[in-house]
Amino acid sequence: MRVGLIQSNYIPWRGYFDFIDDVDLFIFHDDIQYTKKDWRNRNKIKTPYGEKWISVPVNYSQTNQLIKDTTIDYTQDWLESHIRKFTEFYKKTPYFLDAIYFLESVENTKFKSISDLNRELIKNISEYLNIETPVELSCKYNLHGNKTDRIIELLQKTGATVYLSGSNADNYLNKELFIENNIQLEYKSYSYKPYSQLWGEFNGNVTVLDLIANCGKESYKLCKSVLPNSIIIPRGV
Repeated sequence: MRVGLIQSNYIPWRGYFDFIDDVDLFIFHDDIQYTKKDWRNRNKIKTPYGEKWISVPVNYSQTNQLIKDTTIDYTQDWLESHIRKFTEFYKKTPYFLDAIYFLESVENTKFKSISDLNRELIKNISEYLNIETPVELSCKYNLHGNKTDRIIELLQKTGATVYLSGSNADNYLNKELFIENNIQLEYKSYSYKPYSQLWGEFNGNVTVLDLIANCGKESYKLCKSVLPNSIIIPRGV
């Protein structure tokens, strides 16, 4: 069984959904430290003036604050601002209504945390993209330790034989532990075909809502990397 583990992101890019679709079990890494100025609470849209951030304000008070405990600041009318900006820059796309639906779908819910909001949006978008991968939370597993030890414990508890990771983790993963535990280590390939966009030269480093607004239900096909994942540590080494 192939298992993948990533922190939740706010309306992430298409590669995030390709990652979910590439595993048999996807786990939100929600019981680790929240990081400021990261993808947890913000993402980019494309405009005639270049990339623009849309951010969810959160209540952040301490460096060891966990993602699952990071609450949203509802004193600010951030969602209305996001809907207004998305409408301004995407209303002329062919599938604008499909894309704006996801933002409008959370208008009447006050989510306890940024993790809860992200997971709801990712679940809804995954359903639209026909992605049926089961999803769980890392806090369910009561994990201990740090970095690779923590990941190995999770993989053992889920019965994983393959761990899918982003290549950025290469800087800290202890590969010897994958060998010792006979778990294959793979790095996700993120290589995608361009699609028709508004506002000039193609930019794929934006929220998946850009893809949906421009391509509708065809977005699923464009969420698949054209290159295979890289096997870093095969099983049985």
